[in-house]
Amino acid sequence: MLRTAVIATALSLALAAPAAAENDPVVVELFTSQGCSSCPPADRLMHNLAKRDDVIGLALHVDYWDYIGWEDEYANPDHTLRQRAYARQGGRSMIYTPQMVINGQHDVVGAQSRELERLINAHLTAAPEAEVVATRSGNDVTVDVTPIELPEGQTFDVRVVQYSPMRHASIRRGELAGHELDYANVVESWQLAGQWDGVAPQRFSTRLTSDLPAVVLVQRAGHGPIVAADRIK
Repeated sequence: MLRTAVIATALSLALAAPAAAENDPVVVELFTSQGCSSCPPADRLMHNLAKRDDVIGLALHVDYWDYIGWEDEYANPDHTLRQRAYARQGGRSMIYTPQMVINGQHDVVGAQSRELERLINAHLTAAPEAEVVATRSGNDVTVDVTPIELPEGQTFDVRVVQYSPMRHASIRRGELAGHELDYANVVESWQLAGQWDGVAPQRFSTRLTSDLPAVVLVQRAGHGPIVAADRIK
């Protein structure tokens, strides 16, 4: 496991994007840890992403730095497994923090805001492959998926993710000892609503585990590309 020491200095870069992309947002997953001294710049960048309509930003706290003196209270071993799966898909043998994964396909080391913006824009201007619309009534969710131009013979996971818009941490030990940090869009739970063959429109139903906000991701099975995403309204 390798921790990046790359910390970009251009955190103030404007991250505006066309409103037309609101219905087809780009998913940015940040793998981070409270035990990682290089992570705060990327965590701050997630605050900017969380304000955008054309981006779904999700902070996934991992647990593999817990041994160095501070256990990340938001860490989940499933997040580490997800990051490892992305690494295998990309032919990499190591994982590190902070890392941002864009639409399950491309990754950015650290808080490189210019490179991140370039990749986001590339996905925003790409032709859509599928459409997903999710609605919520209480904790019951209905998800409608429709193919636009998907490859044949593939299976897609329809996943529902719930997150806390803001969480605070008072870090007492480890490399960030003494820091008071706020984290945006902290992932709290994942669930599989079902699998889709991508051939015809299909409806899925599931029930949320809490009142937290949620998003739905349509992703090629095996941690492949995310082909559609939506905020659950």
